Amino acid sequence: MARFPYQYVNINGIPTIKSQSVVVSDTAVTFKFAPDFDRRPFRGLILVYLSETIPEGTTTTLPIQLSMAGITSNVTVAGGANVTVADLPGTGIYLVYFDRWADTLQLIGSV
Repeated sequence: MARFPYQYVNINGIPTIKSQSVVVSDTAVTFKFAPDFDRRPFRGLILVYLSETIPEGTTTTLPIQLSMAGITSNVTVAGGANVTVADLPGTGIYLVYFDRWADTLQLIGSV
């Protein structure tokens, strides 16, 4: 049991990651990142820079996924619904909450 009713996150600041590529399939739009970040146990905020544009004509109902170190996770919003192409206004910086232990990758908003 936790000693305090809260936990500190992002003690060393908010990390930033930048997408390396985007892949569109029939089932999802996946942004790929350098593999080193996902291997560390981590819980907290991340600034995610999506540097690639989703191609014109991509189905707007496809879920957004982030892929790092061979692990691909759906991005969700509060309540657990998947973030879709229609939810992203384009390239830019997004604030995400990531919890490696709970397998949570939740979009908070754009910066």
